[in-house]
Amino acid sequence: MAIKVCKFGGTSMADGNVMLRAAKIVESDSSRRYVVVSAPGKRFGGDVKVTDLLYQLSDAFENGDNALFDKTFEKISVRFLNIQTEIGKDLGMQAALDEVYAQAKNGAGRDYCASRGEYLAAKIMAAVLNIPFVDATEFVRFTPEGTLDNQTFDIAAKVLSRYSRAVIPGFYGLGFDGKVKTFSRGGGDISGAIVARGVMAALYENWTDVSGFYACDPRIVHSPKSMPELSYQELRELSYMGANVLHSEAIFPVRSAGIPIRICNTFSPEDAGTYIVKTSTRDVRDGVVTGIAGKKDFTVISLEKSMMNSEVGFVQKVLAVIGKHGISFEHLPSGIDTMSLVIDNEHLKNGVLETVIEEMKQAVSPDKIYTHENIALIATVGHGMAKNVGTSARLFKALSEAGVNVIMIDQGSSELNIIVGVDNEDCNACISAIYNEFFN
Repeated sequence: MAIKVCKFGGTSMADGNVMLRAAKIVESDSSRRYVVVSAPGKRFGGDVKVTDLLYQLSDAFENGDNALFDKTFEKISVRFLNIQTEIGKDLGMQAALDEVYAQAKNGAGRDYCASRGEYLAAKIMAAVLNIPFVDATEFVRFTPEGTLDNQTFDIAAKVLSRYSRAVIPGFYGLGFDGKVKTFSRGGGDISGAIVARGVMAALYENWTDVSGFYACDPRIVHSPKSMPELSYQELRELSYMGANVLHSEAIFPVRSAGIPIRICNTFSPEDAGTYIVKTSTRDVRDGVVTGIAGKKDFTVISLEKSMMNSEVGFVQKVLAVIGKHGISFEHLPSGIDTMSLVIDNEHLKNGVLETVIEEMKQAVSPDKIYTHENIALIATVGHGMAKNVGTSARLFKALSEAGVNVIMIDQGSSELNIIVGVDNEDCNACISAIYNEFFN
């Protein structure tokens, strides 16, 4: 029998009734044998995600605020005990919560605290489905640098082969130091992909609160077109640029094995959803562009220097400056005598930007160095773009007519995407203009 791995996101774990809905989805198809879950998400507008509460718990411990620690843990306890009540049977939550309290109070660490939402949710789902719970620390491994260790896949295959069915918590694994370590936020999607790779699943289903992938954010464009199919590359580009349906790094474990992903809606399980595949079979005539996505709050650091192109090691020296501060860059547009670094604002707070600029001046003595802050990056993505003459002309004509000023342009060598930088305040107008040009 073909194996399916199901990963349920935070909205699918938000309360006991939704968990029962997710369990029903699993039980409706006997090939859904492995289940990966996130921590409970928001139940309503203004609610707080369990993971956010757990980070607050860790902060309270680190600050020595015992009263706030206990108050925050009480909120977490109430949340999980309410889920147990809604499900309608004793799932051992009080004992599990007591264990988490003791470990967190004993200094188990920030990643341990953050991971307990998934841990407890998986315990509940395993009890509801009456199938084994397998802790992610049994097979997910991280390198000393904090990245996913490739031995994870072999260990996962060995561990999971002992279980015909299992529920696994997402978002974390075992660090090189033997302690619990988490992925970046949204990393439960990566966990699901690891399990799918470990058991060589026929399909990795990612259950969320939307019926697949849309051509752009429905909060920006009303009722955008849904996409029945995307390639791994297209999804990677769009998710990295802010299309938050799937974590951008979740592609890697399944891509090498050719395992397709299906984005599904827990609240409308009958919807077809979107398939993410190795090579899209979508006809280019169905659309030049697959989707548009954008992220705000970047800074562009631009350097100008005559004869830059003939100065050996110029780029290396510039990158060494940001590397010294542990800063990564998003894009590196360049010309003969110019280069620009696009960096997330998060890396440049508390005087870091000013320090970096001074160190760049010392390192390469540019003729001019200047910044443009609060930039939004908008990516227009699609395999059809490389095969259609005039795609760029259409895009920039649409932006001109919409009165959107383009500050930066960067096109990937594969011609899979065109990225433009605009002021933060023009982000939504930019996305709307591009969508209207290619989809309306």
